[in-house]
Amino acid sequence: MSLLQPYFQQCATAFAPAFSISSPHSFYVSVSKRSFISCCTSQSQTALVNATIDGKIAERDEIRFGLPSKGRMAADSLDLLKDCQLSVKQVNPRQYVAQIPQISNVEVWFQRPKDIVRKLLSGDLDLGIVGLDTVSEYGQGNEDLIIVHDALEYGDCRLSLAIPKYGIFENINSLRELAGMPQWTTEKPLRVATGFTYLGPKFMQENGLRHVTFSTADGALEAAPAMGIADAILDLVSSGTTLKENNLKEIEGGVVLESQAVLVASRKALIQRKGALDTTHEILERFEAHLRALGQFTVTANMRGSSAEEVAERVLSQPSLAGLQGPTVCPVFCKHDGKVASNYFAIVICVPKKALYKSVQQLRAIGGSGVLISPLTYIFDEETPRWRELLSKLGI
Repeated sequence: MSLLQPYFQQCATAFAPAFSISSPHSFYVSVSKRSFISCCTSQSQTALVNATIDGKIAERDEIRFGLPSKGRMAADSLDLLKDCQLSVKQVNPRQYVAQIPQISNVEVWFQRPKDIVRKLLSGDLDLGIVGLDTVSEYGQGNEDLIIVHDALEYGDCRLSLAIPKYGIFENINSLRELAGMPQWTTEKPLRVATGFTYLGPKFMQENGLRHVTFSTADGALEAAPAMGIADAILDLVSSGTTLKENNLKEIEGGVVLESQAVLVASRKALIQRKGALDTTHEILERFEAHLRALGQFTVTANMRGSSAEEVAERVLSQPSLAGLQGPTVCPVFCKHDGKVASNYFAIVICVPKKALYKSVQQLRAIGGSGVLISPLTYIFDEETPRWRELLSKLGI
């Protein structure tokens, strides 16, 4: 305990002003003793992390990639990697370390999402997949965290404020109306139950709610207002069904953050660790190519015509047949009476799933036949803009 005592003393001194409010414009925060110690520990860890950013990273040959260890985010992350031909090989499901055989210098470490962020900051991980909400809450704007890909298209949710539909909140439908309620004073603040003890106070302060107290609750936060231990909750919402079933409602202006899975990296690792930037480039390109191909199909058809230009003109006359950059038209050679001739042309286009049947109908209408359809796995385009943005962030 003596080793921790200096950190708690340092935190208590740093946080003292937050608990002694003299100005009416100050942001009022009240937390339990347990929460106070938790906040101090978090700030101490952040201070320690910030103190190491200027130093060099620990030397090791492998690149460590953090993945969520449990839940839907874990399963979806493994599925994404598998779809990108980067299957994770885990010999024993109880082990927390695995390999990606296609990239020999990468070690996969299964961790809790918040620990992935913390270990990216401490230098124990180099890359990771977590929700944007987790990066924002535990990264707290630290410049050593870089979002490499901000939309992996799963884990969609929003961090949102919810209040009861009944009682004093019955006619409250916006954050502005909530902030203007006369009930909230220094002696009787708005009580918010949440697990987001960084984003919550920050959001409230930025939106003019001065008299707010935050508490954490075990289990489902939706029960807190009904139990009388909170006036509102700040939690992740997907469909909103659970809120409705517990007589809670979201309010206008109450969304703190729209979140989904993101690929995040340590700035220090990308700059200093050998192979980290190249590996990140490969993973990013695979992700981009796969996500770009989702819901896209290759459509191939034969069409009789006098020339490739004449066939292309017919194809482009139909709005659903333009493809990504236009149709590919090439001759189909057949042998008639001992002579090779080209009376047909093959058309290849890329079509989104929602327009697939309409595209087939349009191909038939202009003389297409023998229509073949196959799903796309990758679309490798020009160098991804996200890669250029990453190099810019790194000053490269």
